[in-house]
Amino acid sequence: MIAIQNKLVSRDVTEKEFVCNLGACKGMCCVLGDEGATITQEEADKIEEIYEEVKPYLTENGVEIIEEAGIYTTNDKGVMSTQLVEGKECAFISYDDKGVALCGIERAHRDGKVDFKKPVSCHLYPIRVTEYQNYDAVNYEKWEICSPACKLGAELKVPVYKFLKEPLIRKYGEDFYNELEAAAQHIEENGIST
Repeated sequence: MIAIQNKLVSRDVTEKEFVCNLGACKGMCCVLGDEGATITQEEADKIEEIYEEVKPYLTENGVEIIEEAGIYTTNDKGVMSTQLVEGKECAFISYDDKGVALCGIERAHRDGKVDFKKPVSCHLYPIRVTEYQNYDAVNYEKWEICSPACKLGAELKVPVYKFLKEPLIRKYGEDFYNELEAAAQHIEENGIST
């Protein structure tokens, strides 16, 4: 682990390689799983505010579940997450003409309809953050469906933290990112093993 500010960062974040390859995986991280995207109350409020602009990008099933059950659900630990359609895909999913699952919120953002890109938990994937009372645990989540992203990352020699520079800065700020980058370079240059 690498300790930066009040975060404990898994060495996998600096050592594993990853570049999303949507052409190969078809965005399955938004389709498979047992929970929607983790969101904060602030994000829930923002999504509620922009919902009408995002709605045209969503599937009929997604719109139906959102309008029946709301933007999000809360689990027994009090964690909020986006709704799922039939216990599988995120209700905010959108498909392109090639059948690739994309975030409807992000598509609306790219088209200039909204000023919110997508929940930070999605933006950070495959990094998962667990917030504890005194620190955050920042971990790399390995998932078989992301094998094409691991392969492409290895070919391009792009570590997870570099691929996720923008969302890491969005979540924790530039100072955190710069410290993480310096720590990763120090480890690499000095051959410090895990």
